[in-house]
Amino acid sequence: MELRRALADHLERRYGVRYDPATELLITVGASEAVDLALRATCDPGDEVILHEPSYVAYAPAVVFAGGVVRHVATRYEDDFALDPVAVEAAITPRTKALFLGYPCNPTGAVLPPDVQDELAAIAVRHDLLVYSDEIYDRLSYDSYTHRPMSVLPGMHERTILMGGFSKAYAMTGWRVGYLAAPASILEGIVKVHQYGIMSAGTTAQDAALVAVVEGEPEVERMRAEYDRRRRLLVDGLNALGLDTPSTRSRRSARRGSPTKHSRRGC
Repeated sequence: MELRRALADHLERRYGVRYDPATELLITVGASEAVDLALRATCDPGDEVILHEPSYVAYAPAVVFAGGVVRHVATRYEDDFALDPVAVEAAITPRTKALFLGYPCNPTGAVLPPDVQDELAAIAVRHDLLVYSDEIYDRLSYDSYTHRPMSVLPGMHERTILMGGFSKAYAMTGWRVGYLAAPASILEGIVKVHQYGIMSAGTTAQDAALVAVVEGEPEVERMRAEYDRRRRLLVDGLNALGLDTPSTRSRRSARRGSPTKHSRRGC
C-alpha cells in the first residue's frame, strides 16, 4: 500500500491524473504482466484490438493469448511513425473492443503529438472503446515534447487502462516491478486474474520501487540527461554520414517555417 500511495501521488504531481491507491492501482511483476493482465481480464474471444505497427513484440501475442483478434494499423517513417487517426477509425468494426497504444514507442522511438493524441481520444469516446496504454517509456522523451498520459484527456479516465513500470526510468530492469492503473470497476476483474496467476510482485522489489519513486527523481533526471547526450551524439554522427533522421527533418522544416506533419522527439 505504501508503494501504491506514493505512485498515486507521483502520477498526480507529475501529470495531474489521480488514482485511488486502494481501488485503482495494482503493482505487477513488471509492465509485461500488466499488459497480460489487462488483456486477459477485459478481452473476450473474438474481440478486435487495434494495434499500431511497428510495435513492441509482445503486444500482438498477448492479444492472441487472450482470445482477441489484432487489427494492425501501419505507421510510416515518412510520418515519423505517428499513428494516423483516420486510419484508426477506418479499422474499427462492430467487433472492435479496444485500441492498444505503446507510446513513447519501442521500437521506433515515436511519440504521440498532442493533436494526434486528442484525435485518438475522441475516437475512443465516440466508438466507446477501451484504451490499453503502455507508457513505460514516459520519462525517456526529449527536446520540446511533453508526455501526457491518455487517462488525463477528456473522457478517457473511465476507459483507459494505464500501464507502466520501474525498469526504464529507474534502471530497475530485472527487479520486475510494474503497475497498472484503471477505474475501480475494471481493476476489480484484473486483480482476480493477478491473484490467481501471480499472487503479488516481490516484496523486496516493491520496497526498492518505493524508495525509487520517493527519492529517485534527481537520479532519473541525471540519467535522462546522459541518455540525451548519447542520443544527440548518435544522431549527429548519422547526419554527418549523410543519413536522414526524424529529428533532422523536423529541424530543417522548422527553419523553412513549414514543420513536418508530426515531429518525433521520443525515446
